[in-house]
Amino acid sequence: MADHAPRPPAQPEARAPLSEAEEAAGRILFAAECRFAAAAGERARIPPGAAPEIAFAGRSNVGKSSLLNALTGRHALARVSVTPGRTRELIFFDLGGRLMLVDMPGYGYAKAPKTLAREWQGLMLAYLRGRPNLRRVLLLLDARLAPKPADEAVMAILDGAAVTFQLVLTKADALGQAPLAARIEALTRVARAHTAAHPDVLATSSRTGTGIAALRAELAPLAA
Repeated sequence: MADHAPRPPAQPEARAPLSEAEEAAGRILFAAECRFAAAAGERARIPPGAAPEIAFAGRSNVGKSSLLNALTGRHALARVSVTPGRTRELIFFDLGGRLMLVDMPGYGYAKAPKTLAREWQGLMLAYLRGRPNLRRVLLLLDARLAPKPADEAVMAILDGAAVTFQLVLTKADALGQAPLAARIEALTRVARAHTAAHPDVLATSSRTGTGIAALRAELAPLAA
């Protein structure tokens, strides 16, 4: 008699440890001078794309600016605000002429005026569509929280725009090892349900440096 009991979901494959070459490539890339290049609060001010770009997206206060500062080893490259919704522009940072890092406005801030929220969404869509040099969007999620409807909506937008995105957890130091592993496993399943999602979910902490070397190594092959 056949066994029709449901099978448990497949477990995500463990990431291979970083090789010395991969870690060195990421370290060298992000040791380059990183400087402010441009700011765009409206479509007409979005600069033409030249160097490969990595965009950082996420809910307001998820830690985009802190992660940018941690990756580049600068304390104040990107302004960190305690006020959600403060960043209202696309901010472009030139990393040694090899990679452009783009800090996108946060989304999902309930207290933002509806008209402003619509402007943010319009700006984000204008940037995402038809940007051939955009190599990847890092979609940041707070490790302590399950994805919100706004996060799912952004994943759907990225699917529709055919823009590769990768889920990156922030504030990973707030969770123990087992809860963090469970969160990564759950989000790996979420990623597999989206056509534009990168299969690997990375966990980082700007405070402790956890995962920073791995994320640098992940992005290094995308640079010019």
